[in-house]
Amino acid sequence: MRSTAVRRTAVAAAAVSLALFAAGCGGSDSGSDSDGKGADAKGKGSAAAKPAAKALTAAELEKVALAQGDVKGHKVSEVAAKDMISVDDIKVEKKVCAPLADALMGAQVGEPGAFTKRTVVSEPKKGSMDKQDDADAEEAFKAAFDITTTQLALGSYDGKGAEESVASLRTAATECAGGFDFTAAGEKQKVSKITEERIKGGEDAAAWTVQVEQDGEKIQFKLVAMRQGPSFASFSSMNLATMGGGGDFELPTAVVEAQAAKLA
Repeated sequence: MRSTAVRRTAVAAAAVSLALFAAGCGGSDSGSDSDGKGADAKGKGSAAAKPAAKALTAAELEKVALAQGDVKGHKVSEVAAKDMISVDDIKVEKKVCAPLADALMGAQVGEPGAFTKRTVVSEPKKGSMDKQDDADAEEAFKAAFDITTTQLALGSYDGKGAEESVASLRTAATECAGGFDFTAAGEKQKVSKITEERIKGGEDAAAWTVQVEQDGEKIQFKLVAMRQGPSFASFSSMNLATMGGGGDFELPTAVVEAQAAKLA
């Protein structure tokens, strides 16, 4: 069976997850005053005089991107070039849906001045391996593989690029809520449903549950968009225990909070 593009985004992370299993490791922006007037709004006047946001350099972005040890109970690693899917590999029939497809596949959204990626994998819950000989082997297996893999795509933008990236995802999630088709790395994908979730993080954040149908299976993703200053991060997560069988899992809140803290 040929591998699909959605699975390809998590190949490296899944390998890390299996290795862990085998080892038994267990404020918002101020409104700008365009004419600089209004002595009664010092904050607005300051915002008007403030230079436009400038993207971090590639080196600066690497320093604030998540690293191993930044998220308790998670393994953080850089993404190998061979495991990346770029925006050029993603084709969407409905242009308005493109930002969501790009974020879902871990590609950049918009045109960041600097861009980097990380894979963040939750460690198996303590005690899950102890249940492997229990009568309910299926439940023990699910517990052992209750591992969430998050593809973190982090970019820094000039001007209002970061704000526009969050806005474009919100628009896509609304306009494409009923589903849409797209092609990633030459393989057809189908988003069948998008449901909004609640999340807090950075200066602005939004989240959704995205259901993807593939080879007759339904795969559920959690997608988070978060902005902090001139930087924007998308978090596309899947859970090994729920792949192919439906079910739900939690948003990667610890990962989002840790990345927001490093950007602050």
